[in-house]
Amino acid sequence: MTVTRTLVLPASELRERFSRSGGPGGQGVNTADSRVELSFDLASSPSIPDHLKRRMLDRLEGRLVDGVLTIAASEHRAQLQNRAAARERLAAILRAAAAPPPPVRRATKPTRGSQERRIASKKRRADTKRGRGRSGSWD
Repeated sequence: MTVTRTLVLPASELRERFSRSGGPGGQGVNTADSRVELSFDLASSPSIPDHLKRRMLDRLEGRLVDGVLTIAASEHRAQLQNRAAARERLAAILRAAAAPPPPVRRATKPTRGSQERRIASKKRRADTKRGRGRSGSWD
């Protein structure tokens, strides 16, 4: 399964379980195991480089159970479609977790012009509000 251009997971590291899907159905709902649970052991995967693994474990720590990421898909009636949906969702989650962190923002001071515009607009607003007072007259 391709996650990014440089990160490809072998199918042997993915584990699938099938069960009956909930919700409405027809006569086949009691016999068809269309729900798919796709599990990937992120913590012990040899195909992910160490620097990426640390980043992914940190970002996904709320979703992992003992280092294993599990995705459930039951939105389609066909097992094959649910398998594809689960794999797409797993790839999207891993892609987001492997993304590099955004660049650090360097703090800058506001320009003199922006400060003057801000003060001028505050004064205009204050004048407008002052004109609404009880006297109703502009000073």
